[in-house]
Amino acid sequence: MSPKAGARAREGTVKCPHRVEHCGKAPAPLEGAKPYFATFERVKDLYTVASRWYACPLRPHSNRIPMLTLFHHPFCPHSRFIRIAVGEYGLNPTLIEERSWERRDEFLVLNPAGTTPVLLEEGRPPVPGAGNIAEYLDETRGDTLNSHRLLPTDIGGRVEVRRLLDWFNEKFFAEVSGPLVTERVLKRYMTPEQGGGAPEPDAIRAALANIRYHLAYISWLVRTRNWLAGERMSYADLAAAAHLSAIDYLGDVPWSQDEAAKNWYARVKSRPSFRPLLAESFPGIQPSRTYADLDF
Repeated sequence: MSPKAGARAREGTVKCPHRVEHCGKAPAPLEGAKPYFATFERVKDLYTVASRWYACPLRPHSNRIPMLTLFHHPFCPHSRFIRIAVGEYGLNPTLIEERSWERRDEFLVLNPAGTTPVLLEEGRPPVPGAGNIAEYLDETRGDTLNSHRLLPTDIGGRVEVRRLLDWFNEKFFAEVSGPLVTERVLKRYMTPEQGGGAPEPDAIRAALANIRYHLAYISWLVRTRNWLAGERMSYADLAAAAHLSAIDYLGDVPWSQDEAAKNWYARVKSRPSFRPLLAESFPGIQPSRTYADLDF
């Protein structure tokens, strides 16, 4: 992390380690390396070096990346989903706030797409993207949850959970949470070149209209099932609640529209894994009156 980025690290986060001591051999530099700027070819070069670097075993007691590290943004709905998920697994990763619109070269090494979240685990390659991280957690730790596994073991159940993950992480994000978070929050921190500026009223208006039919769909699901994807809580519930939590912070969820959807969200919101999100506030933006209220 650059000194400038490190200076703005918020309380509860750590600076991204710029260098890591390994087993004594640093990865060999690539021939013909280009100047240090984030072109596609440069990112490919950096990612190749990083792949060698992470495969190299770390020395005990070295200045190293913590065992489990999550690059996230506190208002990113996908990041919030993974923070809830790791909480369900009983994990407590080190959190590093990443402003993806700044497109730091060091972060592009981990995820050339430049999006959050990205999970790092010691001795493993970077895991970019909420869906990939959810699958990775299930593959490496799913058995620890026994009957409460967040991705079911049967084919039909897995398909349904993945279908709903796509619904919320892609469709809901494109139609509701993405526009609202971007227009109401993120644009105030971006330069004009990064897409910042005044909020677009049409985008906000469309998102506020779209949320109503998404809430109706959630309501239908929980009136026909115990949880969104079936009889047990799954990744689908965590993803949906994560996206809703970001816009609930802003007070933009019309909970009075449907009691079934509201009761379902209250169940997810009451879980211990949700508490860290409810305890946070964003500088300059006060949470809605009901955001942290379990009996809203």
